[in-house]
Amino acid sequence: QVQLVESGGGLVQPGGSLRLSCTASGIAFNMYIMDWYRQVPEKQRELVATITSGDGTKYADSVKGRFSISRDNAKNTVYLQMNSLKPEDTAVYYCAARISQYAQNFWGQGTQVTVSS
Repeated sequence: QVQLVESGGGLVQPGGSLRLSCTASGIAFNMYIMDWYRQVPEKQRELVATITSGDGTKYADSVKGRFSISRDNAKNTVYLQMNSLKPEDTAVYYCAARISQYAQNFWGQGTQVTVSS
């Protein structure tokens, strides 16, 4: 019954912006740590951004200063605002939910982001 659904991916030119959304159901959303990951074929999945239940945030060095994670608990939704996009940001982006640092993630199905001219 747990479901995470991402949206907002697409094709964007270098330097452009996208906002990804992930809406959760079946969990007490406000109590969960929410993460954004990305993955390209034959590469390890990378943790891009994290937001805690207390709105603390953390970012991968590769996106720091360009991406911003936020949450709206009333809408059970976490966002990833992506600015100044680069071709190397191209990946499938996944949201994930976990109750603690050591818990198994629940995963969304992913949304494709392609940065190309």
